[in-house]
Amino acid sequence: MMNKHFQKISMQIASSMSALSIMFVLSASITLISLSFTPFNEKAFAAKKASKFTLGEQAYDAFEEGKYLTAKELAEKAAEKGEANAFTLLGRIYAGGLGVPKDAKAAAKWYELGAKKDEVHSLVALGKQYAVGDGVKKNKLKAANFFERAAKKGEAQAQYNLALIYAKGEGRKQDVFAAAHWLKKAAENELVVAQYDLGTLYSLGRGVKKDLLKAAQWTGKAAQQGHSAAELEYAIMLFKGRGVKKDQQKAFQFFKSSASKGNPVAQNRLARLYAYGVATEPNPVEAAKWHMIARNAGISDMKMDLFIAKLPKDMKAKAQAELDALQGTNGLY
Repeated sequence: MMNKHFQKISMQIASSMSALSIMFVLSASITLISLSFTPFNEKAFAAKKASKFTLGEQAYDAFEEGKYLTAKELAEKAAEKGEANAFTLLGRIYAGGLGVPKDAKAAAKWYELGAKKDEVHSLVALGKQYAVGDGVKKNKLKAANFFERAAKKGEAQAQYNLALIYAKGEGRKQDVFAAAHWLKKAAENELVVAQYDLGTLYSLGRGVKKDLLKAAQWTGKAAQQGHSAAELEYAIMLFKGRGVKKDQQKAFQFFKSSASKGNPVAQNRLARLYAYGVATEPNPVEAAKWHMIARNAGISDMKMDLFIAKLPKDMKAKAQAELDALQGTNGLY
């Protein structure tokens, strides 16, 4: 489908998994997924224009190639013909200020027209605008209604957003069971953050029956796709054999991956593994480096402080040099 670029609307969730607690919060900034563009090919575009592609499809191709004004012109013509995806594209153009001045109100107008035709990406985008009051008066009830319409059509991000709304009790009566229901739908539709959060619910037994096996399965799915917080939680599960077969070497790899993405708790755990040679060869320099990185991020560990204090000066200097080399990379330092 030519409007595949609008299948993801990002919402943030605040969670503190080190304490195994969860709080869903409707984000104050939800944006459509950013696009990557390929160089515009005039001949290829002309060929498509002459083909049997609809005007809306041609508009999306032009948009994808960075020809925003061409995309706008074609989308306007497609909108006149009632092509639902053209309304979404016009909304995206005005929302992002792409080739035109940024105009949230104009974006909302186009999304409204798309929503009237039940165009799923218009529904989600409009829900986002009502959720945060962007170009429209903030209205959590309307946001919930638009998300629900898209969620019932199987749109994963709308299902996730609706789960957050039920969890927070904004636009819908707070209902942890409904939140879990929609979170599971989104997770089954391969939304990584939903898989992670669903794993958390199974760990806690909130909205679902507590099930450590399912908690590990869903957390593992998210971890295997590189979700940093999920990598940390799954590493702990593997390390302790909680809901999954104990595998400390595999846990080490997930700790390391999460730490490399800037997760300070994982950084601290990794430092300890290197320090005491658990699931890996002892490496005092790596231990010192990761401890300093975690400490710079606000993680206190007196035991590791004492470990480093006893290191020879040359090892401390090497760890500091490696730390300095990481400055400004991956948010590590």
